[in-house]
Amino acid sequence: MSKENIIRVLVVGAGNMGRSHALAYAAIPEFEIAAICTRKPESRAKLMAEFPAGTPEANDYALALEELKPDAVCISTYPDTHYSFAKLALEAGCHVFTEKPLAESTEQCRELVELAHTQGKALVVGYILRQHPSWIKFVEVAKTLGKPLVMRMNLNQQSYGKNWETHKSLLSSISPIVDCGVHYVDVMCQMTGAKPVRVSGLGAQLSDELPSDKINYGHLQVTFEDGSVGWYEAGWGPMMSETAFFVKDVVGPLGSASIVAADASARGKSSSVDAHTQTERILLHRSQTNQEGEREAVDEYIDLEDEPDHDELCRREQVFFLSGIQGTTDLTEHQNSAIRASEIVLAADHSFRSGDMIKLT
Repeated sequence: MSKENIIRVLVVGAGNMGRSHALAYAAIPEFEIAAICTRKPESRAKLMAEFPAGTPEANDYALALEELKPDAVCISTYPDTHYSFAKLALEAGCHVFTEKPLAESTEQCRELVELAHTQGKALVVGYILRQHPSWIKFVEVAKTLGKPLVMRMNLNQQSYGKNWETHKSLLSSISPIVDCGVHYVDVMCQMTGAKPVRVSGLGAQLSDELPSDKINYGHLQVTFEDGSVGWYEAGWGPMMSETAFFVKDVVGPLGSASIVAADASARGKSSSVDAHTQTERILLHRSQTNQEGEREAVDEYIDLEDEPDHDELCRREQVFFLSGIQGTTDLTEHQNSAIRASEIVLAADHSFRSGDMIKLT
């Protein structure tokens, strides 16, 4: 590929997600890493060992934008930086891939989407489940269950040592139901295809290692215009139970569908990044009437051979980003969905803190 067609990407953040995205760019011929940027060289040392010697590094994001003039930026930093980093990149004329959530308010989300349109640049948010064949199938199956739907999902993570320290750092800027909740309310919105109309939330602080205004457990409930309802639960920390930490279940008048992730549910796996996207198989249950007029269960397992790991899912996210940059994919639905999911989880967080149910307009 000619040099002028290469998309130079500034990768910001070198944690789990930053690493996987950087590896993806290295594997896709249309991309080239302009630099890997973190505030501290020691925090990216392990990642740099996975790349050829001489791969560019940077310490200051704004300076790297100015000096390197990348074509695109990949943001995998803490959530409270996403809005400001994405805005700087778009104003500098860069395409942007950012990890979720897009911003800390619905207004900021809309502002970034509008700025991307004004600049004529691609803006993609890391909704990794949208690239997973089994999750795509899960949504497809849910749409055959009739209406209304009851959607039940959680992702609790028992964490110790380094993982708990990472969670505590994250909790300084975001609650669990906002951080991962955007993935699962996005799935709910895809399943029902209806407008969310009201949201309520609750939360609890289960650790004296956190500031008094921070919670490490949260629960949201969302009601849709078609009568469908869904809940999502998330908790982080050494006190969390490994029992039923992974529930992905949808029920409708015609039956139910459940992700059955036996390996992901094994003891000690709730803190595993791969466990957060593993599905293994879908259990589809139908309640049918037999020849005698009696109700009977008809169950089947749906297995998909394509079960990508976390790094492969990140590569597929970057292929999707590439299609947005090249103009072969219309990003309107993707961006509107990112705004909608953020609106729901942010309303849930506000509901918990105010004690009010939030009506969505």
